[in-house]
Amino acid sequence: MRSTTRYIALGFAGVMLAACGHKDKDAPLAFVPADTPYVVANLDIMDDATRGALLAQADAQLPSQLAQLDATAERLARKDPEGARLLRALRTEFNGKTIEAFAQGAGLNLKGYSAFYGLGLAPVLRFELSDPGAFEGFVGRLETAYGKKLDAANVDKQSYRKYAFPASGTEVVLATVNKQAVAALLPADASPAMLRQALGLDRPQKSLQDDGRLATLAKAKGYQKWLIGELDLTRALPLAVSGKDPLVSAIQKAHAEAIAAKTGEPVATQLQTSPSCSTDAARIAARMPAVSFGYTKLDAKHQDARFDVALADDISKAFAGLKVALPGLGSAGTAPFDVSVALPVSNMRTFWLAQADAVAAKPFSCPSLTDLNDSFAKLGPAMQKAAIPPFGDMLGVRIALDSLAPGKDAGLPTFSGRLVLGTNNPEGLLAMGQMMVPALAQLKPARDGKPLPLPKDMVSMLGQPAWVAMGEKALALGVGAGADARLGDTLKDAVGDAGQMGRMHISGAMYLSWLQLMEQKIDSLAAATATIGKSDEPSIDDSDDATEAAADLARSKAQFAAMKSQAERVDSIDAEMHVDNGGMVITSQTVLK
Repeated sequence: MRSTTRYIALGFAGVMLAACGHKDKDAPLAFVPADTPYVVANLDIMDDATRGALLAQADAQLPSQLAQLDATAERLARKDPEGARLLRALRTEFNGKTIEAFAQGAGLNLKGYSAFYGLGLAPVLRFELSDPGAFEGFVGRLETAYGKKLDAANVDKQSYRKYAFPASGTEVVLATVNKQAVAALLPADASPAMLRQALGLDRPQKSLQDDGRLATLAKAKGYQKWLIGELDLTRALPLAVSGKDPLVSAIQKAHAEAIAAKTGEPVATQLQTSPSCSTDAARIAARMPAVSFGYTKLDAKHQDARFDVALADDISKAFAGLKVALPGLGSAGTAPFDVSVALPVSNMRTFWLAQADAVAAKPFSCPSLTDLNDSFAKLGPAMQKAAIPPFGDMLGVRIALDSLAPGKDAGLPTFSGRLVLGTNNPEGLLAMGQMMVPALAQLKPARDGKPLPLPKDMVSMLGQPAWVAMGEKALALGVGAGADARLGDTLKDAVGDAGQMGRMHISGAMYLSWLQLMEQKIDSLAAATATIGKSDEPSIDDSDDATEAAADLARSKAQFAAMKSQAERVDSIDAEMHVDNGGMVITSQTVLK
């Protein structure tokens, strides 16, 4: 009995291992070459609860998004009527529908897998369909609205649509392959082998699914499997400048032919590429080998993301252990708008001087990159000037706004808050300010954090009370009623920990205030432009200009409506940036109401 039980257990374990090890041979990632220079894909499907919550959020924002689409179509109507018809047809597909209903009508599988990747540098999008027939119908309706059909073609009995762009030497390819849709931007003269691989008729020798790189990346960085992206610059940059990538070569050839038609310069001469270009591109890429991103938390109330930039070892070491003594950099912001940015000028100066010396010692020889030699040559003298006090003593800056309100009649906004300037020499920074504004000469703050009121003539300029205070390594300005009571504590806030470079906090209400302020300024600019544009002698183009201006204004209003609709759902947004031994890491946390 014991032996039988053991065999059953072993058999069950074998079945489970086989199931865990099984990979869908037709999943989008199975078509992605392991050496792709970039990819954005999902490794797993969202649970129903999370998907439902996100769709509900999208549905709430849909009206403002559609209004923006309408405004864009109106703007295009005069210059690109076919494009305007296409946008309006897309808009019609959403009439009376939720996002989920639209997806169902278009045959899109919201519970499916997808991948956006590079075949070389040529972008390919592959996503699963719930109904290939419905998707074909959706594309056909858009073609009808556009006013012309895409060219039909086939390769090895696989049909596809294509649309050429002669000016760039490229073409868009669109196909339905089994239960997946494939869209790609390829050279207009793409080889049969490249076309077959883009459509998935030929598989890569080793796929990203076989490679498992994204799963390893997700585990290392804490990315959720719902969306992961990676850009491999060690592959992408050499392809971009070496002349060996088919898509880049096609674009360059089309450009060269256009120049040859105007100047007579031979196309072959224009397309010559130095062998050193690949070497120089690889050298640059080695400084920042890769970029990756993904969500770390995603549900009805949270949208947390992480963005990683891999850096060369010497770059990471230059900043990973650096502690910047900027008050506020080391703790979460408390003001409705609270931003701290490390600017350790002395350390940055040392770093960039070393980079300039390295390029001077070994200049770039690739013709398309030689401008970098001049840029780094100018960087050296600029960094020497950066040593001049008080700028050379700077450590960073913090801006904490307690209130912000748009001004009346397009006037200046009213605000209250604090400005903190981190510096190794706060007295020197104040002395510079006193030289520029003599009224400040009467201020004699000590490094004790005690606020001193600004002179009356300066207060009258601000329209509200203001104070200045000094700490051990910072000079602070407080503006608005009650700001004096906050200055002392502000100068005592935690300084940056090792590697910390930036921090931000913004409340949903403050985010909305910023959008309202921006909208007010754009409306004022539009009104001023309209006034300047008026003429005593009407032009035959006046009506067209007025129509275009009205369309631009409508599009702008639609954009702000969409942004405000989203902002009204935001409770808070936080972000932090630091450098560790692996590179630079940026994280963000968005909390929704």
